[in-house]
Amino acid sequence: MFECLMYLFENYVHSEMDVMMENKILTDELSDAGFQKDAVFKALAWIEGLADMQERLDYSALSQQPVHSVRIFTDSECVKLDQDCRGFIYFLEKIGVLSAETREMVIERATQIESKSFSVDDLKWVVLMVLFNLPDQQAAFTQLEGLMFDEAGGTMH
Repeated sequence: MFECLMYLFENYVHSEMDVMMENKILTDELSDAGFQKDAVFKALAWIEGLADMQERLDYSALSQQPVHSVRIFTDSECVKLDQDCRGFIYFLEKIGVLSAETREMVIERATQIESKSFSVDDLKWVVLMVLFNLPDQQAAFTQLEGLMFDEAGGTMH
């Protein structure tokens, strides 16, 4: 499922191609690319969940001053997001890449990823996918992209 999401992000969203094509066409194309239909359906459902969250988001709250509070993770979130992942989320919030609202979106979307292991590198992709389509988040998106990619060599950390 996660590999399918990354494929979609890299080949459709990040390249600014039309991702709003009919689900059947997209499903067939992803199946032709080697993804199992079950993974495709789960990835598309994950994207729909992200779109629903973006529709409900109060965009005026994104530009407000940061709230200085501590986020306590639930037991189920801690199972999915190890200490390194939780520390990275905290770091992104402290440097202004994530607001309280986008942090919650990231946590919710990350915990919905079906994967036996979930690393900080995986979390970085989730953050990119969450920030990509949010208005006024281009600077945060670019800042995270800079953290992910080595400027000199173009490699991921």
